[in-house]
Amino acid sequence: MSATPLAGLRVVEFAHMVMGPTTGLILGDLGADVVKIEPTPAGDNTRRLTGSGIGFFTMASRNKRSVMLDLKSEAGIEVARRLIGRADVLTENFRPGALDRLGLGYAACAAANPRLIYCSLKGFLPGPYEHRTALDEVVQMMGGLAYMTGPVGQPLRAGASVIDIMGGTYGAVAILAALAERERTGRGQLVQSGLFESVAMLMAQHMAQAAITGTAPPPMSARDVAWPVYDIFATADGGQIFIGVVTDTQWQVLCAEFGLEELASDPTLRTQAERRAARPRTLKVIAAAFGRFSTADLAARCERLGLPFAPIARPADLFEDPHLRQSGGLVDVSLPDGRKIGLPGLPISMDGERPGARRDVPQPGADTRDVLVELGYDEAEIAGMRDRQAVLF
Repeated sequence: MSATPLAGLRVVEFAHMVMGPTTGLILGDLGADVVKIEPTPAGDNTRRLTGSGIGFFTMASRNKRSVMLDLKSEAGIEVARRLIGRADVLTENFRPGALDRLGLGYAACAAANPRLIYCSLKGFLPGPYEHRTALDEVVQMMGGLAYMTGPVGQPLRAGASVIDIMGGTYGAVAILAALAERERTGRGQLVQSGLFESVAMLMAQHMAQAAITGTAPPPMSARDVAWPVYDIFATADGGQIFIGVVTDTQWQVLCAEFGLEELASDPTLRTQAERRAARPRTLKVIAAAFGRFSTADLAARCERLGLPFAPIARPADLFEDPHLRQSGGLVDVSLPDGRKIGLPGLPISMDGERPGARRDVPQPGADTRDVLVELGYDEAEIAGMRDRQAVLF
């Protein structure tokens, strides 16, 4: 079994920002040859983002080749058509109709390549909202995620581009399903993934809760916790740690380990329901017991006891996380300044092997010439297109 099961699959990526590139990242990590089309003269605008967007391109661009085309030129469009004609998959996340105006919409591409899987990654699937402009934050707000994430009365976006990444992942799922169907039918198809619909999927649990109970669930910050202990606690060294106690056995272990005999013997705390109802008085006692230990000592005790726990980490802490480092969970890529760092790989293994990086993050147009040669262009044609700046490398 190989961690590159999609080797031999050709993907053409017309995508920028996060959602579309995430789909290409997944396919590329699994072995596909992902050819990223970047616009001349400066390449993908995502490369030049600053602030909270500065890491987008680096995050999503390993295992891809970069080709720079002027899609406003006939020569550039012809290269794109030739590339699409030999591809298995096309991904795009432009505004609706943008590629159609270039003659690269689904109908035109499918006519030239009936086996093509054409994946459109959009803000909304077809319906009343499909022509709206969407962003991760927009759909988090309108889909209920921001409401469920923030404190009461203070909707708050999640702390990562979770919907862009989720929407891109669903795009990859749809592509893989369409490839499986192509094995039976010999034909490709149009598949789509939507940001708004991805939020709706995440909200399904809360929708079901509302339907079952007849009451709209409050934000997670004010939720009615189902367990006697499911909280963040302060530690003796000024740190914080989450600890959960969700079974009768874990409750007994908690009480025995941390000297809570009065809770263990309390006849009003015999069942989960009783312990949950008693949280206002028991959590103070439990917090005081935990507060005598450092974060590291408390984590070690919880690990030994089998109690669910998690020190409160920041994203940068993951660079040195021993599990990620030792399990192959960090994949080396280059930053724009040439420094190497390890970023998380796909959260999967295949027959014990983790997908890794076969190609580093490409420089703009780094692979243009190679791809043109593969498409059958001779040196004179390549030089002519480069002179006219229809292609750059």
